[in-house]
Amino acid sequence: MSIEGINNRKRLREVLETEKNIYLAKGSILEKILTQDVTLFIYRYVKLLRKTEYHHSLQGISHKFLYMLYRCRKNRLGIKLGIEIWDNTFDEGLTIYHAGNIVVNGMSRIGKNCKLHGSNCIGNNGKSLAAPVIGDNVRLGVGAKVIGDIHIADDITIAAGAVVIDSCDIKGAILAGVPARVVKK
Repeated sequence: MSIEGINNRKRLREVLETEKNIYLAKGSILEKILTQDVTLFIYRYVKLLRKTEYHHSLQGISHKFLYMLYRCRKNRLGIKLGIEIWDNTFDEGLTIYHAGNIVVNGMSRIGKNCKLHGSNCIGNNGKSLAAPVIGDNVRLGVGAKVIGDIHIADDITIAAGAVVIDSCDIKGAILAGVPARVVKK
């Protein structure tokens, strides 16, 4: 799977606009600021992630400096939120519903419109560095894990608490259990 990188300002604006609409759709920004809504902080994290990806893709001393600056800010906020996501792992439309304990391996590749419900891990199996490749429109329930050199098709739902260690090429399937298996096609 190839993730469409953010290598120009136009693409950065498109991705930021898509994700702004996801996170700031309900309620006013002022209300979110005044109530310290976690959604606003998650959006700030995703925005920093995208700016980090943009500056990482470009050459020049100013882009290298800005890459380091945005990456530092992203990582600092990520520590507070409990989110660890490497650059260029997610395509546009990333939705994180709850902060806390989200880890995504830098070798992972995740398609468009991925939804993470919290306490998720997408990573290698400890035996090799290979990590999951996940299609578009995949939803990971609370506590769902996707581990190892596996492929997940488009439009899959991974149930809360499921541990996926085998590939699933059935588009639109629901995976549940430990280890996860297809419970509905």
